[in-house]
Amino acid sequence: MQINMVMTRPPCDPQACQRLSPCGVGGRLGAAALLLAIWAPSLSHAAHVADRIIAVVNSEVITLSELKAEIEPEEGRLRERYRGPELDRRLRQLEYAGLTRMIERRLQMQVAQVKGVDVSDEELAAAVRELKRQGEKIDDTNPREKQFIREQLMLMKVVDREVRSGVMVSSTELTRYYDTHRARFLLPDEYRISQILIQPRSGESMAEARKKAAEVHAALQQGKDFGDLALRHSSGTEAARGGALGFVRQGELLPPIERALASLLPGLVSEPVETPLGLHIIRLDEKRPAQFRPFSEVKVEIHNLVAQQKSEDVYQAWIGELKDKAYINIKLF
Repeated sequence: MQINMVMTRPPCDPQACQRLSPCGVGGRLGAAALLLAIWAPSLSHAAHVADRIIAVVNSEVITLSELKAEIEPEEGRLRERYRGPELDRRLRQLEYAGLTRMIERRLQMQVAQVKGVDVSDEELAAAVRELKRQGEKIDDTNPREKQFIREQLMLMKVVDREVRSGVMVSSTELTRYYDTHRARFLLPDEYRISQILIQPRSGESMAEARKKAAEVHAALQQGKDFGDLALRHSSGTEAARGGALGFVRQGELLPPIERALASLLPGLVSEPVETPLGLHIIRLDEKRPAQFRPFSEVKVEIHNLVAQQKSEDVYQAWIGELKDKAYINIKLF
């Protein structure tokens, strides 16, 4: 990579619509960009400077106004959160991260053009419809916005062709990932439970509901049938099933109920547990210990995870190679 650095400061601008991402991987700061971040003051200190070229990527230029547009949304958030030297430091980081992203996009677009990668009007229209379906505000009468979306689709296509198409995942890699990331596929304890839910009825106070719950609990201690008491006293919709709630996993219940279950053995009944929903008398019908999801169940999930990681590794190597072969001239103020 041939990089020339001129000691004049960088200007900024393009549109920063990152609704579509070609690879889902972050840009990497090259050595030159890191040097610039150390030497140059924030571009915000040079707002009075007219628009100018801040970088040349092969035969294409990047202007100050383009960089400013690229970082504008993030810059606004930084200015709301930071002040003084810390703000200046973070703005410098943002500017050079933004410039690096732009350089990498230019390099990828140049590959797309050389290799004849194109996006049809039908593909563009489909992408616009999908973005709108996802809730994005798209002005499809704005030629610049449509062109930006078209370019993002081109970037995704060229990355698919140059990076993802060559990524293969072997069965050995899948089993190795499963064996070395077992905790990721661990299911928590499961409980099959039944409940009697006591809620204050119309005109009743919470104290009266607590008294009723205590009476129901005492009846259970005397051997009364749980299902019968649930049918007669529970306010829960499961009362018609004798209070049966079925299986639930650890972490899915309200914390006070989880704590009560922790000390129960199968077949035993908890003291009344008070929550914002009312008073719960819980019976633990069965407990299943934590277990691992079987490999056959998570194989596709693992394949996607491994392929994503390998794609990112290949992507970074590919971007590095493009930079090594490119002429990149970065100009500083």
